[in-house]
Amino acid sequence: MKNDRTWTRIFLIGAALMGAPSWAATALSPAGHWKGAIQVPGQELQVEVDLAPKGANAWTGTITIPVQNLRAFPLASIEAQGNAVSFAMKGIPGDPVFKGQLSAEGATLSGEFTQGEAKLPFQLKRTGEATIAAAPPSTPIAKELEGSWEGSLAAGGTTLRLKLKLANRPEGGATGSVVSVDQGGVEIAITTVTETASRLKLELPSIGASYSGELKEGRLVGDWTQGPGTMALVFTRAKP
Repeated sequence: MKNDRTWTRIFLIGAALMGAPSWAATALSPAGHWKGAIQVPGQELQVEVDLAPKGANAWTGTITIPVQNLRAFPLASIEAQGNAVSFAMKGIPGDPVFKGQLSAEGATLSGEFTQGEAKLPFQLKRTGEATIAAAPPSTPIAKELEGSWEGSLAAGGTTLRLKLKLANRPEGGATGSVVSVDQGGVEIAITTVTETASRLKLELPSIGASYSGELKEGRLVGDWTQGPGTMALVFTRAKP
C-alpha cells in the first residue's frame, strides 16, 4: 500500500506537468526576419521586415520594399504585447502603420496596413533571424560643408527639389538628412557621412541612394546615384 501511494503522488505530479502547454512559459516574440506582402488591389507588394530586441521592453527594426527601392528603412514605434505587434514608418507621407497578430506558434504575423485613408491586409512569415547591420561610422566634415544646401535633381522628365542638411556632432562624426520638397517633404536620414581628401560621400541605404561630390567655388558639385541610374546634382547654399 505504501508503494501504491508513492506512485500515485508521482503520477499526479506528472499529470499536472503534462497538463501545462509547452509554450506557456515562453512569451511569443516577433524577433526575426519576416517576408511577405501587403495585399494591394490587383497585386502583392512584397516586403521584408527585421525585428530585434533592444534592451528591456524596447525594439529596433527595419523594412525593405524592393519594388520601391526602399532598403533597411528604420522602423519607429515598435510595440509587442502578447501576440499583438505594431510598428510605423516615420516621415513617410500618410504615416504608414502595421498592426498585426502573431499566430499561436509565432510563425506568421498578419493584420492591417494603413497609410492615409488606405487600409490593406498584410501577412508575413518568419524566415530566420533578424539581420540588422550596423551603419559604417561617419567622419567629421570641414566647417565649410556644414549647414543647409539646396539642389535640383532632373529625373525622368521631372525636376525634384532637394534640401540637404549637414552638421558635425559634439560626440564626433557628422550627421545629415535630405528632404525631397516635391515628394511630400519627407526627411530621409543620411546613414553615413564621410569626407576623404576633400570629397564628400553621403549614404542613404533606406532609399538605395548615395551622393558623391566636392566643394568647388562655394558649391557642392557631384553625382546622385540611385538604383542603376546616376545623375549630376549640384547643391548651393540655401537662402536664409
